[in-house]
Amino acid sequence: MKWKRDLGLTMRQIMTWALLLLVYLVFLTILGTLFGVGPWTLVAIAFVIAFAQYFFSDKLVLMSTGAREVSPEEYPVLHDVVEKLAAEAGIPKPRVAVMPTPVPNAFATGRSPSHAVVAATDSILRLLTREELEAVLAHEIAHVKNRDVMTLTIASFLAMVAAIIMQNAWLFSIADRREGGAWMAAWVVSIVVWIVSTLLVRSLSRYREFAADRGSAYITRNPKALVSALYKISGRMDMVPAEKRQEVEGANAFFILPALSGNTLMELFSTHPTLEKRVEALEALEEEVRYMPR
Repeated sequence: MKWKRDLGLTMRQIMTWALLLLVYLVFLTILGTLFGVGPWTLVAIAFVIAFAQYFFSDKLVLMSTGAREVSPEEYPVLHDVVEKLAAEAGIPKPRVAVMPTPVPNAFATGRSPSHAVVAATDSILRLLTREELEAVLAHEIAHVKNRDVMTLTIASFLAMVAAIIMQNAWLFSIADRREGGAWMAAWVVSIVVWIVSTLLVRSLSRYREFAADRGSAYITRNPKALVSALYKISGRMDMVPAEKRQEVEGANAFFILPALSGNTLMELFSTHPTLEKRVEALEALEEEVRYMPR
């Protein structure tokens, strides 16, 4: 299906990419000035890590969350919904997984539509109506269609290079003492670059969430169902014991709605927009999707 682009959202994503590229070029220039060809070794290491993360993303995420692939015989409704939504979005049916946890949520992973997995927690399957479940899984299908795993892996590359230098600055002091304070300068620059690039990547991630919400509205023609589901997930999540939420904290970046603080500082570092902003954007889509051809 052809989706109408949100020009404002698209421009914000392009601007974020442009700023990331600028920071990337400045960072490599500084490292090249300080150490000559040395930084390229770090870039190569980061590239290998990023490639492995991208290529094995589905297996790594399933393993880290404890989700397991399930058959149509085990979860017929879940498989039916995923198959229907994938057909509507024009992508192959992703593999289906279920994650056992009282935290109601869903996520998608995989390097491409043909290597994707859509997962739901067992608690969300009990919480939502059929329409709400379709809206949530359509959001995840939209992530797959938009190739967001690839997008965010590439965008995170610079932050990964900076993080490697930050964590291994002591190697500079041992291996290259002749450079005097060069290693310390590289460490300080890496901290700044890591903070800036992380903020930009998180900003890009929030835009991708808006885009996936928009995709869900287009696939289902029912943005109200996603609004209802988000409110239900948020309300139930507040009732889940803190220790249970901490157990799945590592998967927050993948979830459709992680537990987030509402203060402004945390919003800057959040991978997701606030619930209020998402609901506002979805409500603005109601008139548009009402007249979309099927």
